Amino acid sequence: MAATSPAAFSVSGKSAIVTGAGSGINLAFASLLLSKNCNVLFADISLRPEAQKVVDAHASESDGKGRAVFQKTNVVDWDQLTAMFEAADREFGGVDIVCPGAGVFEPHWSNFWHPPGASPSAQDSPHGTDGVGHFATLDINITHPIRTTQLAIAAWLNPTHGAKASPTNPKRIVHISSIAGQTAAFTVPLYVASKWAISGFIRSLESLEPATGIRVNGVAPGLIKTPLWTDHPEKLAFVGEDDTWATAEEVADAMLRCVEDDGVGAGQLLEVGHGQTRKVMMFNDPGPSGSGHEVSRMGKGYEEAYGWLSQEGWGKVRGRKASWGNY
Repeated sequence: MAATSPAAFSVSGKSAIVTGAGSGINLAFASLLLSKNCNVLFADISLRPEAQKVVDAHASESDGKGRAVFQKTNVVDWDQLTAMFEAADREFGGVDIVCPGAGVFEPHWSNFWHPPGASPSAQDSPHGTDGVGHFATLDINITHPIRTTQLAIAAWLNPTHGAKASPTNPKRIVHISSIAGQTAAFTVPLYVASKWAISGFIRSLESLEPATGIRVNGVAPGLIKTPLWTDHPEKLAFVGEDDTWATAEEVADAMLRCVEDDGVGAGQLLEVGHGQTRKVMMFNDPGPSGSGHEVSRMGKGYEEAYGWLSQEGWGKVRGRKASWGNY
């Protein structure tokens, strides 16, 4: 495909799919899009009360504001991912922006330190599905955004409505990585691996925009006060009283820049902390620093993980039920 200079992009008058829009960063981004006259399909298993209020308030078209539609979606189910694109076609006549933002922060039910079949907390089967093993954390955090990206590109290159994606008819995919994709964390190695994967995936698709008009980029948030933390006391235990949170709204603003700002191009990552945003370089990057990037009690997580490892029989599968340790 021949490369052409991309056209300017505004979210106004466009339509979007946002997975995980029932809460947190994705809800903040969906709300921001709606406020800027962009329709949004909220694709999630369910909506928290604050998300339901947003959907209800934008259930019908109004001047200067987008329309919201909820599509119940389990992002590990590929048929349901396809269905959300079909719903966007029905409701909006297509989609221009896709954010496969749903994610989990290595909960105990899908966690490296809680092995399948050996921990009473683990919900991942030690026998897999049809003989193929899965960690739900990786299915949600890696496989779902990759498959959603495939479906978006396919929809734009083979549209049911309107013109094919091109540099003069641009489209956008914005991912959510993390500062964990630049660092390491003994306590949540699956989460860290998933965010390194997404950061690499974003960078690998840089060349897509000049040829097709489809820009893929993303954000790398730090410590953000969302239900990923606040609904999980075991994670909140890592946060000290003097640690600084960034907000979901700060991340949403950076995501809007990824979509609209030509200064944030394809394959790039914007790191977001408290009151600060910067581009993450592929090589020789100094790494995250400053306010909103650190938790001061991570040592508690190390102690906890080593405590689990000290349990007799850690990781040994003994049938479908665990036979060791208490959580």
